[in-house]
Amino acid sequence: MKEKVEAVLAQIRPYLQRDGGDVELVAVEEGVVKVRLKGACGGCPMATMTLKQGIERTLKQAVPEVKEVVAV
Repeated sequence: MKEKVEAVLAQIRPYLQRDGGDVELVAVEEGVVKVRLKGACGGCPMATMTLKQGIERTLKQAVPEVKEVVAV
């Protein structure tokens, strides 16, 4: 499952990098994906929306085993 998550994050990453941010996969544990938002995304007021409406939604569509995405 970790490989699937990494592949999806690789597709999302260019959009984040375009705005000066990035995402790093920290862990995948029992369907919970832990990520670290970096760069401009780390301190952005819209980071929660990016995490839930962007990253989490995309991961759940591509990898049905994903239950939740959390920032660490």
